[in-house]
Amino acid sequence: MANENLSEAKKAKKDEFYTQYNVIEKEMNAYLEYDPDLFRGKTVLLPCDDPEWSNFTRYFAQNFDRFGLKKLISTSYAPESKNYQGFYQPTLFEKNNPQFDQVKTTTKGKIFTLTEDRTGDREINIDDLQWCYLDGDGDFRSMEIKKLRDEADIIITNPPFSKFREFLAWIIESNKQFSIIGNMNAITYKDVFPLIKENRIWLGPSISSGDREFQVPDDYPITAAGWRIDDQGRKFLRIKGVRWFTNLDHGRRHQPLPLMTMVDNLKFSKHKEIKGKKDYDSYDNYDAIEVPFTDAIPSDYEGVMGVPISFLDKYNPDQFEIVGSDAYDGSPPTKKYLSKLKVVDEKKMKSKTGTMGCVIREKVFGSGTYFDVGYPVRAVYKRIFIRHKK
Repeated sequence: MANENLSEAKKAKKDEFYTQYNVIEKEMNAYLEYDPDLFRGKTVLLPCDDPEWSNFTRYFAQNFDRFGLKKLISTSYAPESKNYQGFYQPTLFEKNNPQFDQVKTTTKGKIFTLTEDRTGDREINIDDLQWCYLDGDGDFRSMEIKKLRDEADIIITNPPFSKFREFLAWIIESNKQFSIIGNMNAITYKDVFPLIKENRIWLGPSISSGDREFQVPDDYPITAAGWRIDDQGRKFLRIKGVRWFTNLDHGRRHQPLPLMTMVDNLKFSKHKEIKGKKDYDSYDNYDAIEVPFTDAIPSDYEGVMGVPISFLDKYNPDQFEIVGSDAYDGSPPTKKYLSKLKVVDEKKMKSKTGTMGCVIREKVFGSGTYFDVGYPVRAVYKRIFIRHKK
């Protein structure tokens, strides 16, 4: 799922995407429906979240009493650590505070904590936040933020896209509960997929298709489609392929996926690639059948099946076992191809995997792991290999 906005952000190291309040609320509600006491007596850390911008901080501060939180900790990066271009203008919230420091405001991160009613209105909410400058710039890899990580029970945020792998490893190292936003392509990363295969992490329940809108800083360069500026001058981008990655349990994860038999799928499938065929395609270099759509998984096939990575949106670990992935060497192929060649209109030409708008007559793939259907007819997108649990 290539995404132009995210690719450009990664190159420019400008990947501050501010998550909309309703996106956070919908995801947290799904966890709370499964476990109403999930946050009770817990310390929640939001390690990439300045309340001036972050709806994560606003959401948990506003629901502090309802959730029964013990403590809320929110930290932000120093502007200089975010490759800030141009003049940084502190907010009135910061400038009107007695501890405001003109130098520290650009070089130091900030920490916000919420534990008690400080305003005397008998409620604990965002007005009761206390803040001060950190000793460092707020980088999650610093010992200062690691100590806060170790203090917390649950970590929730939308980390910088360019640092997703490192951020996830940082959380896994701590053995904490978490829910974070990332791009769906992260499923295929060699340091992420094994965690999914071992059921140590999974996808959250509230996003399973489409794109989501994120606010971006005022100085963010708008070079791709899917953007708008609202009547207050704020910039927004629509990002495709985002998902919640989590180890918090939820009800959808235990809902069985409705299935048909192989015969019924071949007769009644809504997908023309399957309906009317005599059988499912098999891979040339791996003992598995190709299932190009999640709703076409047969109920009566006992062997290994290759399914799209979007299958994980509906994955039930009680119903299926994840065997491996073509993007990860946990699934060795039965043979490797020594050269990459494509024949189009009787002419041989070098090419990357894909049709490039041409009709493929023959395709020979290069060395490495390739799980391709009906070789030498066509290639497929990334696949996860599963089988039914007995």
